Amino acid sequence: MKLSFSPEDEQFRQEIASWLQVNLTGEFEKLRFRGGPGDEHMFPEERKVWEQKLAEGGWTCVGWSQEYGGRGCSIEQQVIFFEEYARAGAPGRVGHIGEGLAGPTIIAFGTQEQKKKYLPGIVAGTELWCQGYSEPSAGSDLANVKTKARFDEEHNKWIINGQKVWTSLAHESDYCFVIARTDLNSVAHKGLGFFLIKMDQPGIEVRPIEQITGTSEFNEVFFDEAQCEADDIVGAPGEGWKVAMGLLGFERGVSTLGQQMQFQNELDEVISVAKSNGAAQDPAIRQRIAQTHAELKIMRYNSMRILSGQSGSDGGLQKEALIYKLFWSTWHRSLGELAMDVLGPECEILEDAPYGLSRLQSMYLFVRADTIYGGTNQIQRNIIAERGLGMPKEPKGAVK
Repeated sequence: MKLSFSPEDEQFRQEIASWLQVNLTGEFEKLRFRGGPGDEHMFPEERKVWEQKLAEGGWTCVGWSQEYGGRGCSIEQQVIFFEEYARAGAPGRVGHIGEGLAGPTIIAFGTQEQKKKYLPGIVAGTELWCQGYSEPSAGSDLANVKTKARFDEEHNKWIINGQKVWTSLAHESDYCFVIARTDLNSVAHKGLGFFLIKMDQPGIEVRPIEQITGTSEFNEVFFDEAQCEADDIVGAPGEGWKVAMGLLGFERGVSTLGQQMQFQNELDEVISVAKSNGAAQDPAIRQRIAQTHAELKIMRYNSMRILSGQSGSDGGLQKEALIYKLFWSTWHRSLGELAMDVLGPECEILEDAPYGLSRLQSMYLFVRADTIYGGTNQIQRNIIAERGLGMPKEPKGAVK
């Protein structure tokens, strides 16, 4: 496991840290520590401008090869970028779905025409993406999607009908990548397609979902005869599951280290409040803070082990990678509970909406969803049991 960085990497660290120090000023000063999960409603337009500021400095898509507009950074340098970005309190990225999911998937599975069409806008920070995976009856069971795609030969277009749900930032996005069923007689993971769809068109309706925080960063998206160009299917019809699984592999990448720095920022705020209001004098609170700190370090070391470059015996992810989602989501939920106990019982009393939540209150409410989205804890435990420990799979009905 690699835990240190070369002198060249440390020089890179100074470069990005200095750039952030210089540029997170003026109009962008108010964006520090804002945005991201549970706080996406804050300064959306200003954060779009920030995306383009990052692009001007060459700080978008740092892990992409230079051929596609990135910096071609090594794994170590990507880790450093995400760590320093979070350490500086730079705002939550509104372009992260395009940069971290859509772009790498198009690079890996897309045609040259698709790369030329979509990658430049992601790199420039001018075109934002959302993810059309989950449906009312297909959350963790992604293969149960019901959204349909039929090919209109007369107009040479795919026609999309169906519904997606829990679509983050759909109301801000220019494009959506959508899993839909191209073979209407197919079941499970067979007969699916992976489509790149323009959001600003007739036949697409975005309905915000109001969360317990009173804000709406998730949405329902309805497709009613929405159109997709014939050349905007990634892979062939029926290969959507392969492309979708490839995309999920990118979701567990180096950005996890940046996520952990954001967790550290939240823990630091909890500790600061505990010191200022006297909660730190409670031995039980001190013990919970110490345990939370130790577990965050364990999370980091496990991530470094995953990113050290070794794969599993079957060529896939190491078994250690299988526990990551379960670990961080459970840890983050516990951090929210610790924050509320540190704030004291008065933090549970609020006037009518709009609530004017503090960041820690908002974090507590939002992290209740951490163990659900991106794969429920129950599903994650099944994956660990079956793929990591080699236990028998759950009995399932026959699939034709």
